[in-house]
Amino acid sequence: MKQSILLIALFFSLSALAQNKLVKLWSTDTVLAVPESVLFDAKDQLLYVSLIDGHYNTKDGKGAVAKLGLDGKIINLNWVSGLNAPKGMGRYKDFLYVSDLTEVVVIDIKQAKVVQKIPVDGAKFLNDITVSAKGDVYISDSETGKVHLLKKGMITTAVTGLKGPNGLLSKGEKLYILANGELLESIADGKTKVLATGMDTSTDGIEEVAPGEFIVSSWAGAIYLVKENTPNQLLLDTRALKINTADIGYDAVKKIVYVPTFFKNQVVAYRLD
Repeated sequence: MKQSILLIALFFSLSALAQNKLVKLWSTDTVLAVPESVLFDAKDQLLYVSLIDGHYNTKDGKGAVAKLGLDGKIINLNWVSGLNAPKGMGRYKDFLYVSDLTEVVVIDIKQAKVVQKIPVDGAKFLNDITVSAKGDVYISDSETGKVHLLKKGMITTAVTGLKGPNGLLSKGEKLYILANGELLESIADGKTKVLATGMDTSTDGIEEVAPGEFIVSSWAGAIYLVKENTPNQLLLDTRALKINTADIGYDAVKKIVYVPTFFKNQVVAYRLD
């Protein structure tokens, strides 16, 4: 009986120590001009990739959005061009919302055409975008420390006083924010609470892999599995190699993480095991 109890205890101890890992599947050719963000499109089964191309903080019209197949092959390298250092993206119905320095660009997906540019007053460095199930668009501004809300054509400020906010994720009624190495949850009256800390301060992309469990990238070259009240698990560390891991995309069905490498001009796909 004691032996059985010990074996059961050992089994659960080993299970608790089991580590997730990222298994590389493929990488694109080095033809993507400074890829900053990847958006997995479950509806059309493809990837959108924002390409800064020019300077990351300059209105130079060199930016674009590319379309890739789920095998990493290029569908259209310049699907929509003429943008200004585009970064985060989010889809709602037939429209793609893209942060473009100081404005939100709205692209009609079927027409592959910019149909609207919505300026954000006082914006300096719009970064990530997330879209709620209701179509509310949240946009982070890393320089002003704010998260803005685009709702029914109107821009308001949802959260202020943040330190370098970047990655955003809307899930149900919750809004998650990455800022300076911390994972925050937006709560009532524009306040936030800290869910996790200790990540590289360049926190960038966030996706939910299970209820309350997230995969988080830091631009400098680190990817973590993050859960409240649990030590962060470092899944990938390419900082010594100077390979960036910017704003990730995620296929929740196949558990595939799509990583834009910024200056290395590639997107790399990994399976989360």
